[in-house]
Amino acid sequence: MNSAHAKQQRSSLNSLYYIFKPLFPRRLQLCVRRKVIQSQSKKYADIWPIDENSARVPDGWNGWPSGKKFALVLTHDVESSVGQERCPDLMKLEERRGFRSSFNFVPLRYAVSPSLRQSLVERGFEVGVHGLYHDGKYYLTRNTFAERAKKINHYLKAWNSVGYRAPAMFKKLEWFHDLNIEYDASTFDTDPFEPNAKGVGTVFPYFVKCEKTEKAFVELPYTLVQDFTLFVLMRKGNIDIWKRKLDWIATHGGVALINTHPDYMKFGRGVCGNEQYPAERYSEFLEYVNDRYKGEYWDVLPRDIARFWSERYRVE
Repeated sequence: MNSAHAKQQRSSLNSLYYIFKPLFPRRLQLCVRRKVIQSQSKKYADIWPIDENSARVPDGWNGWPSGKKFALVLTHDVESSVGQERCPDLMKLEERRGFRSSFNFVPLRYAVSPSLRQSLVERGFEVGVHGLYHDGKYYLTRNTFAERAKKINHYLKAWNSVGYRAPAMFKKLEWFHDLNIEYDASTFDTDPFEPNAKGVGTVFPYFVKCEKTEKAFVELPYTLVQDFTLFVLMRKGNIDIWKRKLDWIATHGGVALINTHPDYMKFGRGVCGNEQYPAERYSEFLEYVNDRYKGEYWDVLPRDIARFWSERYRVE
């Protein structure tokens, strides 16, 4: 089976899974996904975690600011009130190592703390919007999305945010022009284990243009496997896959964009639950970046790399 056919088959299976997902207990959902990944992973060895074709540089490429070797973008999706409670610990973990990141919240799934958002901004972090409810009903009809877009725009404005990420990476990028955003981060270079499994095939930002209005936003694909896939579904006990992919991105001068979730991080002592992994894994990743590439990477927030891209490159 060639990789293109495998991608298409995997996408169909994932779509069916998410349609019927609410009917099954969470533990059973995880069991099914773990078995699927285990059985399918060998089929995607040629495109995951690295797709060699995604290293091609954009037309007119002239490098990152100050001659940096690659760009590093840290993002977090906060999917529940439990995840929100862990945000301060995650902020401190990054601050101790000199990093800043973006935190994407789901405004109508839980009560997003105004004081937490204020603290994030004051301490140099970024706040983004991660859908409204974290469900799969955004694209039932065009009108459904348009109505939700109005509410999403309300929170974008209220939070002074310019970035969006779709729940579960379900997206119709051509519809996202309804959103008042400078960038979207709902795609990936390669990730055949996502519900919408089609990757965008690049480790660089790119423009998504509306043909009718010529309005455009910058798309920022994540390029390092999500923590949930790596530690909860695949049950990896180390960060070797993160390190391998980071090294490859650094070699090719792209963007190392990672998406992690405080919801699944275990801070402090104690045994990790069924959907948890030690927060030390993420700390190890940041230390690896600093130890191996100190002074060689551009540590940048999503909004700032999007603005850099908009200033340097034309919308075609």
